[in-house]
Amino acid sequence: MNKRQKMKKEMNKGKAVKLPKVVSSKAWEAARRKLLVKEKKLTRARDALAADRRRMPWLAVEKEYEFDGPKGKASLLDLFDGRRQLIVYRAFFEPGVKGWPEHACVGCSMVADQVAHPAHLNVRNTTLVFASRASQKDIQRLKTRMGWEFIPWYTITDSFDKDFGVDEWHGTNAFINDGDRVFRTYFINDRGDEQMGSTWNYLDITALGRQEQWEDSPEGYPKTLPYEWWIWHDEPNPDSETPGSVQLRAYRDSLNAAGAK
Repeated sequence: MNKRQKMKKEMNKGKAVKLPKVVSSKAWEAARRKLLVKEKKLTRARDALAADRRRMPWLAVEKEYEFDGPKGKASLLDLFDGRRQLIVYRAFFEPGVKGWPEHACVGCSMVADQVAHPAHLNVRNTTLVFASRASQKDIQRLKTRMGWEFIPWYTITDSFDKDFGVDEWHGTNAFINDGDRVFRTYFINDRGDEQMGSTWNYLDITALGRQEQWEDSPEGYPKTLPYEWWIWHDEPNPDSETPGSVQLRAYRDSLNAAGAK
């Protein structure tokens, strides 16, 4: 019996799980709809929290930071890659971390496994990067081994991690730039990092949010129609309309056709 089989056997030990009440299809649907009321309330509360984040004050980053990247030295501003917003996840991959040198921290690896394709953030003028203290050679080896090639990953060379609260524990920092000036706009760590990985949750911690018309954002913030910015990640810069805008128009046409009947 191998290690995995032994672990599975241990997990299955003990009392059998007590089954909840088994009901009819009608009763099950009624229970689901009752719980849906709470779920919708939670969704609205989450939207309100994201709106509050968009009204957070900004903290100017006055210190210069330097990273090693696949193309050489890079400043914090360089990490934006020409976009307005930046999200930096501090991943623990370096000597002294359990799993080194074959693996990064197991929790950080789970986060990396959940990351949606960054192209969807990019079309919202937002860049996602990971940062660790391992060398670029080691980082590239890890990315190839784990299938994380699409995640931009930089090497921390100074006090960036300590200055932004991620020298001893993982965390996600959000930044925005105004020309050559960089500002810290939000920070999330501990269990807050559990939710990260999806495009939506990353955008919800940024200063500009999802940038959709329904959002409660300060006056002057960029906004477009929902769906309009959606793309296929292998065609991030379509020649004409985005797939999302085509889908949105088709949906509107279907509503108009239904209304005309």
